[in-house]
Amino acid sequence: MTGVPSDLEIARAARIRPIEDIAAAAGVNAAALEQYGRYKAKIDPARLDAPPPHGKLVLVSAMSPTPAGEGKSTTTVGLADSLARAGHNVMIALREPSLGPVLGMKGGATGGGYSQVLPMDEINLHFTGDFHAITSANNALMALVDNHIYQGNALNIDPRRMTFKRVLDMNDRALREVVIGLGGPAQGVPRQDGFDITVASEIMAVFCLATDLADLRERLGRITFGYTYERVPVTVADLGVQGALALLLKEAVKPNLVQTIAGTPALVHGGPFANIAHGCNSLVATQTARRLADIVVTEAGFGADLGAEKFMDIKARIGGLAPSAVVVVATVRALKMQGGVAKDQLTRPDVAALEAGVENLRRHVHNVEKFGVTPVVAINRFATDTAEELDWLLAWCAAEGVAAAVADVWGRGGGGDGGDELAALVVRALEAPNKFRHLYPLELSVEDKIRTIAQEIYGADGVDFSVPALKRLADIERNGWGGFPVCMAKTQYSFTDDAARLGAPKGFTIHVRDLLPKTGAGFIVALTGAVMTMPGLPAVPAALRMDVDPDGNPVGLT
Repeated sequence: MTGVPSDLEIARAARIRPIEDIAAAAGVNAAALEQYGRYKAKIDPARLDAPPPHGKLVLVSAMSPTPAGEGKSTTTVGLADSLARAGHNVMIALREPSLGPVLGMKGGATGGGYSQVLPMDEINLHFTGDFHAITSANNALMALVDNHIYQGNALNIDPRRMTFKRVLDMNDRALREVVIGLGGPAQGVPRQDGFDITVASEIMAVFCLATDLADLRERLGRITFGYTYERVPVTVADLGVQGALALLLKEAVKPNLVQTIAGTPALVHGGPFANIAHGCNSLVATQTARRLADIVVTEAGFGADLGAEKFMDIKARIGGLAPSAVVVVATVRALKMQGGVAKDQLTRPDVAALEAGVENLRRHVHNVEKFGVTPVVAINRFATDTAEELDWLLAWCAAEGVAAAVADVWGRGGGGDGGDELAALVVRALEAPNKFRHLYPLELSVEDKIRTIAQEIYGADGVDFSVPALKRLADIERNGWGGFPVCMAKTQYSFTDDAARLGAPKGFTIHVRDLLPKTGAGFIVALTGAVMTMPGLPAVPAALRMDVDPDGNPVGLT
């Protein structure tokens, strides 16, 4: 829109406070603070002079994402600012952006408008180097594995049965399948290999689920990277390099402290994707925030069928957490797109399309209720929304018995009143009792856990397992991994495993093509449909509009 400043322009015009001031206001003692320049710092939880975790958790999730945008991070930031504006002691816990989507589809992932975390350009790019450290640890492991094979292979590792890949924090489809070790005996042992994106790495999952450095080291040792010729699992501890990997990650595992435009403290740390990993920020950051604040606003990636389900069944279970409130973000634009309207037609008023698309929101809302928590719907307002459309959606929520509020935190955030009504509803939810529960018990078989998620959350009729997946199920049971929770890898755009099926489809089957045991993270990844663990760049990457001016200021980040 003409005359409306970009996210980057808003961020650059904001008054950003020295990070030591933000830390002091949040109760971070000087001994626990490690500054990375003027506006970023790490917190060492071991040196933190704060009580055990006590803050209540607000989980922000959303309807199924669309190219129209939902603004989950924007709502997370705006809600926290509004809670702080109302006098609450609040802190944010967010994931770090991945360079692949930033340069590819997103262009940035630190909120938007006047509800952003700062400094947005540094957070979106290299930040404090956490992702580089995770990439280095992952690739060091694989260099050590291939060197072990080359140097005589005392562990009898079968190069054909490697289950761990190298990674890169970039969307690079050309690296999905590669062959390494070519060029003769001096270059190593040839084998088929490939790359995942860093955020899909098990190192990232372990990093985000570890409770502290000691637990991180132990989990790294439990990672299974392949099998012997006798099909016995081989772990990092068998190789004896868990200590070296922990050494590479010892600084990265400390949470990063930044601030919002309004000065609300935010911990931005860790970042697994929610479509191919568990989609939540680090457990260390969440628990650190809960030590410092009475209310912690966090989010889980993509829609509630992915990130929120994984928060409830993986992160909450491993960390002993329980959300006290859940917010489901929706927009009029995205609901109309779910109802069949093309992206270039979304600015036209269309209550009929809204009515058709709201079935997607209904399923997400009712799914949250299955975990024993009553959700609050946040209608993230766009300038093109009409009063008629907003009133219709509020009336629909009321008829469904769901508390809902319009949040104008993009345009009236940063400490403004755009999220006041939403904040009041969330406070009410925090004060109400809930009966949080997991969707399934760990005693269920892996097959039944997958079927439960598919039927209860996605609305599928059933699950079809490929022949390789069935063989993997038998391996999982034989190796004693059947008690792990399940991490579904599925397209984020649909409840089905077909990205083109929008709305709330019925009469479909989820197709599981393979299962990947992540023994360090402590879950089983179920690969469904055509989901990729190394994404590709779009036809017009966001990088094409990015630049740097002669003074070193970023251009084109959004």
